[in-house]
Amino acid sequence: MAKNDGATIIKKYANRRLYNTGTSTYVTLDDLATMVKEDIDFTVQDAKSGEDITHSVLTQIIFEQEAKSGQTMLPVSVLRQLISFYGDQMQMVVPSYLEHSMAAFAKEQERIREQMTDMIGKSPMDVMATSQQMMREQTERNMAMFQEAMKMFNPFTVLSEMQPGSGGSQTANGEDASADDLQAMREQIAEMQRKLDKMG
Repeated sequence: MAKNDGATIIKKYANRRLYNTGTSTYVTLDDLATMVKEDIDFTVQDAKSGEDITHSVLTQIIFEQEAKSGQTMLPVSVLRQLISFYGDQMQMVVPSYLEHSMAAFAKEQERIREQMTDMIGKSPMDVMATSQQMMREQTERNMAMFQEAMKMFNPFTVLSEMQPGSGGSQTANGEDASADDLQAMREQIAEMQRKLDKMG
């Protein structure tokens, strides 16, 4: 069975056909979606160049799943927000935030499933109240994580912490301490990543 760091290799050919080297069979995007749900790790490679195209294929799977009736999980408002972050200075924070948010949600899914099961047989008003409470709690946790990330990333916070009570950031000879500022920001971003890892 062909593997890549423990992951099954899926080869994508020019005719868009996908070949599972682990099972020696051709597969579809639906098959790959099933593998994801079954927690089977795989890497998709361009059959000709060997380039890793896993990201684009997984994105295509999401696109097809979203196109199926009744399966939409990404509201238009969320899609607009994601698009607005491309090219923005906050773009580097978003992937970690999303990754840790989804990891936290995955850890809590069993508790959420139990709560949803408990709602069976209850009145619509009780179901609505419980659902709203669940969403409120999850939103509060996500917002706390996001606010912490934003606080750590804010360059003004970095500079103010470097020069408390100072109106500027200059060296003894009057030159801008841009190199020191850049290093401090890098360290601040690294610290933000460590805090996000702990939150996840």
